[in-house]
Parts: sequence; C-alpha cells; structure tokens
Amino acid sequence: MELDNQGLMSVIDKNARKKDHLFTHSIPKYMVRAFFSGMFLTIGTAIAVMVGDKGNHIDPSLGKFFYSFMFSWSLVMIIYMDAELGTSNMMYMTAGMHRRVVSPKRAGQILLTCIICNLVGGIISAWLICQTSTFQQLASDHYLYTTVTAKLSKTTSQILSEGIFANIIVNTAIIASARMKDDAGKLFATVFIIFIFAFLGFEHVIANFSSFAMAFFSNGGMIEGMSVLAVLKNWLFALIGNYVGGGLLIGLLYSWLNKGETVYFD
Repeated sequence: MELDNQGLMSVIDKNARKKDHLFTHSIPKYMVRAFFSGMFLTIGTAIAVMVGDKGNHIDPSLGKFFYSFMFSWSLVMIIYMDAELGTSNMMYMTAGMHRRVVSPKRAGQILLTCIICNLVGGIISAWLICQTSTFQQLASDHYLYTTVTAKLSKTTSQILSEGIFANIIVNTAIIASARMKDDAGKLFATVFIIFIFAFLGFEHVIANFSSFAMAFFSNGGMIEGMSVLAVLKNWLFALIGNYVGGGLLIGLLYSWLNKGETVYFD
C-alpha cells in the first residue's frame, strides 16, 4: 500500500477547490452527485442488514460482524463514484474555510445543499428499494428493525458522542483512501476503517437517513420506538456530533496543526 506523494493539506485543498468549482458552475450537477451518496448508502445499508439478519440466524453473534463488513462498501461506492457526502464535506469545507480556499458563505451553501440532497437521495432510494421483493414482509425482529430501534432509544449524550467518533473514523478513511496510490490499498483501508464505526454502532447522520427511511417504508409505517420527534432528535444530535468530529476535530485541527509548518506537516 504505497502512499501518494501529495500531503494531507494538498488533498484537502484540491478537493475543496473541486467542490467549489462544481457548485459555482453547475448546482444541478452538484446536487446529483449528492443524491448519489444517499443512494449508495441506501444500497450499502440494504445489503448489510440482509446479510446481518442471515448471520444472526447462524449465530446471534455473527449478524453485527457481517453487517459491519458489508456496510463498509457504501463508502467504497461513494469514493469510487465521486459522489458528494455531507459528513466528509464537513471536513473539507471547514478546513477549506480555515485555509481560505473557500469562503465561509460558499462553504455553508455547499454543506447545506449536500446534506439536504443526501437526505432526499436516501429517502427516495429507500422507498424504491423497499418496493423490491427482498424487502417485502420482513419479520418483526429483522436486523433492520432491531438496529433502528436501538438507535432511536439512545440518549442525547450517546448520540452526540457516537456522532463525534463516527465522523472522525469516516474522515480518517476518506483521507487514507485519497492518499493511497493503489486501488487495493484504498479498498483495504476504507473497508476496515469504516468497519470500526459500523461495528461499534456509532451514529452517522447520512447513513441514518437511509436506515430510518428503509425501516419506515418496509414496515409500511412507524416501527417500535419510532416517532417524528425521536427521528429528528437522532438526526439533529448525530449531525452536530458528526460536525464536531469531522469538521472541527479533523478538518479545523489538522488545518491549524499544519498552518505555517515547514518541517512537521501532513
């Protein structure tokens, strides 16, 4: 797994400028790329919950392992298909503002547009995938339902802290993948880094857009523990936690660590 010669800040600057350029010249194209992230997360979540459910039928301890491994491929699809993910843009836009690559106004516009389009893409894709035969008449204890119910039962502090760690892990995977030259290294790093957050059950707001929508549509309505207030609470505090983890602790702090450095820099 050979690392690319370009440093971390070069990767962040290049990607922040690329996103700014696309948004400036074609907002519809940017929106479509953001829709795709919601779609890929829905597809990844769909196969993950199905494999997880099958794993639980073999042994109750296997479901989470299988789920976490398969869910990791969501980010692989997002990276290789050049889709726009709100949680990685938290890092890119915050660091880009600090490094004056993008203006605060434009960074806010990009991030807000991306998250909204991730939500719309996730919901539409979830509705469509729940029309397939695979998602008809799921058992009440299906892995999808038990996972979503567990997420909705978490306290505010749990959602917030798990959201912080989730996006630290996600953006570590994004940067690791971006800095590697060979595809095998990119795949290995992405899958096994994302496995950490998925297995630990941490809260990722964009992934929750997809999983909550899939639970709702496949069940034909609210599942146990689901209410508008519970869903909005999870999304809000997961969003805040994700921004703290990806935007501030990774994006802002690494930008600050590298400011003015000529010897110890990333």
